[in-house]
Amino acid sequence: MRAVICVAALLVAHAPPAPAQSTEVELQKYRRMVAEDNPGEIWELKGEEAYQRKRGPDHASLERCDFGLGPGRLEGAFARLPRFFADAGRVMDLEARLVWCMETLQGLKRADVLRTRFGNADRDSDLEALTTFIAAKSNGRRIEVSLEHPKVREAYRVGEALFYRRMSLMDFACASCHADQGKRIRLQDLYNATNKKEIDSVMSGWPAYRVSASTVRTMQHRLFDCGWQMRLPNVEYGSEWTVALHTFLSYSANGAQLKTPGMRR
Repeated sequence: MRAVICVAALLVAHAPPAPAQSTEVELQKYRRMVAEDNPGEIWELKGEEAYQRKRGPDHASLERCDFGLGPGRLEGAFARLPRFFADAGRVMDLEARLVWCMETLQGLKRADVLRTRFGNADRDSDLEALTTFIAAKSNGRRIEVSLEHPKVREAYRVGEALFYRRMSLMDFACASCHADQGKRIRLQDLYNATNKKEIDSVMSGWPAYRVSASTVRTMQHRLFDCGWQMRLPNVEYGSEWTVALHTFLSYSANGAQLKTPGMRR
């Protein structure tokens, strides 16, 4: 009995001290602090100016661009994207549609538009600003992606297959990081896309201001970056690959209330 008591005492004596607060509690505190003044609102203002600016060979603004509810109607449009657009003959998310309108309405060349598709500390991106501005016009609305059109249903099925498909030399799938509970890379929580609460929280807040990058990032950038980390060839901006994944993720978050731009580490 005495030996058992001694062993127990030693285990208690050498047990690591319990932290006063968990890492997650501290991270939540940090997120609340940085979210009080979201710099992403600056991108929203830049996007409004870019939306109204006449540019390109056709000297036109984007005010005649139809995002699904009719030309110039922005309120609630983002909440229903991705969707099928008959004039383009394909399913598009907001960013793919923006590039299409810049080409067809403003006469800009796709290569020129995509040259600044992602901004950084030294260079702004009109696409990121426009996406932020238009997405914010759906704030307070609930995500409402419809699979009624067969092309959208097809995009959803392709996106779901891509989410679970292992690819590239890393043999990774999106699901490798985003289909289990409690995974983390360093201090970054990895959301579980199969958990309704978590997918709602993520998809309702994109585009988002990334504190670590000091700029706004969009879903197209998020998918591009994930592809890069999986060591895939560079994913084309607004491609059927990215739009299919976006369709799967957005439909999975149907019912979530939009509040953009969000805030991410």
